Amino acid sequence: MSAGEQHRLIANTMNEGSPQARALGFQTLEIGEAVAILKVPYRPEIVGDPETGVIAGGVVTTLLDHASGQAVHAAMTEWTSIATLDLRIDYMRPAQPGRDVLARAHCYKLTRSVAFVRAVAYEDDPDDPVAAAQAAFMLDSSAGKKPGANLKPPRSKTEGAA
Repeated sequence: MSAGEQHRLIANTMNEGSPQARALGFQTLEIGEAVAILKVPYRPEIVGDPETGVIAGGVVTTLLDHASGQAVHAAMTEWTSIATLDLRIDYMRPAQPGRDVLARAHCYKLTRSVAFVRAVAYEDDPDDPVAAAQAAFMLDSSAGKKPGANLKPPRSKTEGAA
């Protein structure tokens, strides 16, 4: 599997494997070379203020966090678990009602244990951002355990029924 194929597989797994990302409809438009570009399609269900039609700030936060995580994976040569250590977001203006929002994230520094990312959310032009983010991610956040090792098995429907 090529690095590009691996990055695309990880991105799709993150978008479909996270219930929140799936519910918000995140789509990865581009990934590679330590960069990820994601889109959240505009829908009435993600509006924070019905009077203005502006997307909720939490959706933009989640989009920036998710894009940043994918940029970290695109910067690494081998897969390892990651976790957000710090995420600072500056909101610069409301998103335009009725418009999809994109996020472009770039992982600009990898150390042995931490990755550093800058990201922006925008509609058309990254130079006219809705919000800008600075993030740090812990690498190998599962301390070498297999993916999913911390997940509990699903409870059966008969379990817990009296």
